[in-house]
Amino acid sequence: MSKDGLCAIVTGSASGLGAATAGLFAKAGGRIVVNYSNSQNEAEATAEACRKAGAAEVLVVQGDVSRDEDCKKIVAAATPWGKLDALINNAGTTKHVPHDNLDGLSAEDFQRIYAVNTIGPYQMIRAARSLLEASAKASGRAATVVNVSSVAGISGGGSSVAYVASKGALNAMTLSLARALAPAIRVNTVCPGYIDTPWFTKGRGEAGAKQVRDAVVAKVPLKVASTAEDIAQLVYFLATPASSNMTGECVRMDAGMHLIF
Repeated sequence: MSKDGLCAIVTGSASGLGAATAGLFAKAGGRIVVNYSNSQNEAEATAEACRKAGAAEVLVVQGDVSRDEDCKKIVAAATPWGKLDALINNAGTTKHVPHDNLDGLSAEDFQRIYAVNTIGPYQMIRAARSLLEASAKASGRAATVVNVSSVAGISGGGSSVAYVASKGALNAMTLSLARALAPAIRVNTVCPGYIDTPWFTKGRGEAGAKQVRDAVVAKVPLKVASTAEDIAQLVYFLATPASSNMTGECVRMDAGMHLIF
């Protein structure tokens, strides 16, 4: 991995995929904003791991991306760098409700899930636009936005109807903003399938999470459960000049899950 020293913001990077992605920027000598909403201790641990991995600078910023003022605060932390090479919109939320339980989701549930998963990335991009454009001007190549979505937004299967809808909207927004922000900013999306992280444990408990993992491994063609580190490699690729001719793409990485539907 080359020492490219990219300046990046990774939302929702206290743990899981966000932390793994921040770690890749760190190994390449980058400057990173680690963002968290509630998990300060985990975020500080991620930041320290990034410093040990070789990051040029790591800043930890609390902020809920559903709040526009917090998005501006997160971006403001990177302002002294004078540029932003990559924005990774990784923060996300859900509520685990069977799709046929139409009474299990309230309007407030939909609004909260959309606020974080769809509106949050939009607000982050809007707040970061000038820094991303400054990066493009200085380097002579497009800056990047990578949205973390889900195969749920393509297949219609997932933790809840509201989650599916929010990720489908994020995928559509990727296409719109890729057109609107080119050529200075590239916008792509990663659509993971199952990721073996504490996400499912928090939502379904230990037994429920194991049941999901075992079912996924049994069904998917590649017979593996993707890790956060697996998906982070794709996120990082889309964030770097290695993918310089890609924009408006929604790239699945799901161990072949989409082939079984």
